[in-house]
Amino acid sequence: MWTLTGFADEISPDVDEQIALLKTLGIRHIEFRSAWGTKVLDLTDAQLETAKQKLDAAGIALSSVGSDLGKIAITDPFEPHLARVRHGVDVAKFFDARYLRVFSFFMPDGEDPTSYRDDVLARTRAMVQIAEAGGITLLHENEKDIFGDLPRRVADLVTTIGSPNYRAIFDPANYVQCGVKPFDEAYPIVRELTDYVHCKDALAPTGASDLGKVVPSGEGDGQFRELLAALQETGFDGFFSIEPHLGDFDAFGGLCGPDLWTTAHTAITGLFGDLGVQWQ
Repeated sequence: MWTLTGFADEISPDVDEQIALLKTLGIRHIEFRSAWGTKVLDLTDAQLETAKQKLDAAGIALSSVGSDLGKIAITDPFEPHLARVRHGVDVAKFFDARYLRVFSFFMPDGEDPTSYRDDVLARTRAMVQIAEAGGITLLHENEKDIFGDLPRRVADLVTTIGSPNYRAIFDPANYVQCGVKPFDEAYPIVRELTDYVHCKDALAPTGASDLGKVVPSGEGDGQFRELLAALQETGFDGFFSIEPHLGDFDAFGGLCGPDLWTTAHTAITGLFGDLGVQWQ
């Protein structure tokens, strides 16, 4: 059974409006990234309590805390960020969430990421140790311009750290925007390391100034049909998180509103239906 979740802050900054559409679409999980225009790890204790009360009342659980941990330059000071990791683990525990999304640090422009491998591993290991102590699993997203943007470096990170509390997100659109064919080139390398899938697609970049337009799942070069068929065949039973990015991009992701969010939902559930997959 596959489980749908999503970045509901792309529906609206308002939690009540986020919940309303999730309930309309029958989605019972959320990847909680921001509310009321504030990133989840920057919400006050009172705001966190309010959000939890609203989500609990609606019967919506967290699939993951969609944090921005690891979204700093590898050359930035790390100790303040490590304190944020501790807070992130506390927030995940507060919401009874198993997963906490993380990244692997932005690389300096024009420099070889492999020259920063030891630093990335040291920082990541420190983050994982905090997660292990708190019983939380960190999910690494293959974001553009970070160390773990390409599948071979994602695999290097996850296998070298070697902890059950550090696993991978598979984001087809991000791979496309990095010049990687998600099913042909990334899937064979990272499948066994993957617990979670982001549902957004992209058109392959055509030049240096083309970043690769994000489109609904199955409408780009993300090889979604091949990917989903293979996941079905191998018995994947994790989360599929709708991350439309179809609207105006901002620091929180991309505010697309309820109509385009529904378009993204229709796209991925249509692909599920074509495969005869059951989901909840």
